[in-house]
Amino acid sequence: MSKIKLIIADDHELFRNGLTELLKKHEDMMVVKSVGNGQQFIEAIKNDIDIDIALLDITMPTMDGFEALKEIKNLNSTIKPIIISMHDDGNYIAKCAKHGAYSYLLKNTDQDELIKVIRIVNQEKKYFSPQIAERMVNYMSDQTVGDKILSEKEKEVLGLISEGLTTKEIAEKLFVSRRTIETHRANIIKKLEVKNTAELIKKATKIKLI
Repeated sequence: MSKIKLIIADDHELFRNGLTELLKKHEDMMVVKSVGNGQQFIEAIKNDIDIDIALLDITMPTMDGFEALKEIKNLNSTIKPIIISMHDDGNYIAKCAKHGAYSYLLKNTDQDELIKVIRIVNQEKKYFSPQIAERMVNYMSDQTVGDKILSEKEKEVLGLISEGLTTKEIAEKLFVSRRTIETHRANIIKKLEVKNTAELIKKATKIKLI
């Protein structure tokens, strides 16, 4: 039986060792190498092309998981990356998916799920659990709303609102009437589907408009 050859990249040695021992229990899997940062990972895959899957952390010294994903693409490598991270933020998930991750798992994922995902990805299929997919879609939906609906002038007004400026101060700064700023404020609140300035700032921060 052909084994699935894996490389693990994570800056926590205990986690790497634990993962290696876990994978050893499965006859169809073999950990080829274990490294502590993204730079070591890239050097390893340059020297050993016989690797099927990479288990990558995001937060690593020297070179993080995002950069490692980009390098895999740049090298035209056939390695299929699976992210294993403590971060459940939709921004992280979407960014990893965009850069070629085949799956995204949290570090509290149970063993059975991990093994199942490795086997799915080895068949060159992408897999994102319903919970992970939901976080990614929610983030991307919010980003689309913010980026495409607000005009450049509305983004500028939003930035000044977030700095705590009053309608009068914003009007003076942009050399327009207070009525114009009030109209912009009302449009922004309507477009971002919030009820007041406090909710506006909270949502704009969440979707990284400010």
